[in-house]
Amino acid sequence: MKQVTEMNIIVLIKQVPDPREYVRIREDGTLDREKTRGLINDCDKSALEAALRLKERYGCRVTAISMGPPKAEDALREALAMGIDDAVLISDRRARGSDTLATSYVLYKAIEKLGKFDLIICGAESSDGGTAQVGPELAEFLGIPQATFVEDFEVEGNHILLRRRMDGGHEKLRLAMPALITVLKEINKPRTTTFSGILRAMNMPISIWSLEDIGAEVDKVGLSGSPTKIMKIEKVNLRRRKILIEGDNVEEKVNNLLRILREEGVLSEVV
Repeated sequence: MKQVTEMNIIVLIKQVPDPREYVRIREDGTLDREKTRGLINDCDKSALEAALRLKERYGCRVTAISMGPPKAEDALREALAMGIDDAVLISDRRARGSDTLATSYVLYKAIEKLGKFDLIICGAESSDGGTAQVGPELAEFLGIPQATFVEDFEVEGNHILLRRRMDGGHEKLRLAMPALITVLKEINKPRTTTFSGILRAMNMPISIWSLEDIGAEVDKVGLSGSPTKIMKIEKVNLRRRKILIEGDNVEEKVNNLLRILREEGVLSEVV
């Protein structure tokens, strides 16, 4: 049985645009991340905290991996300041615009380069995408067990015991390692960085890898390598106005409301 202290943990983090700021969308439908203030995705911060708690309890080694433009190094510096051991940034302009499948492929190749691992922890979803697909797709590339939307877990020997949220309740699972889990934001309260942690992070190296460094095939990444295609981007102008719904009873008011919504083009037919 594996000793927990021998574990190697990988945490995937993503730098997402600050929701308080305007984000420009390019003509190809991708976000202009280079010109937007970024921060660590909320769920990914909880993933970092979960890994750090395992490190504090068992002495595991924690590596954070991110994929993005050079400025994503800021997110990794913050992760180092929180207490992780190593940081890797995959940054290559040819990977810009990668969808979830292409992103999962790049992360798979990076993890393959890193070598041996026991547990991968990801945020359940990102605030700028919300697809919740990268974690499961990465697990498929790696051929390892996975569990999504985890709200509590613990390590027991060579296994992960966990509880995951699902429609209508919860599910308890026992996964053999190596495994991948995606965690909910509510799983914990991430720590804040300390001054000493920030100073420590400033002097720590970050490995920056290109597609060649990880052995990724260029035709499988970026916009051209992504099966998801954005056909059209439109700017929607929202307008609000008050409408008085008349009627002698609830049923008549509901019917009048549906009629107005159809006339406004909000509904195509009565549901």
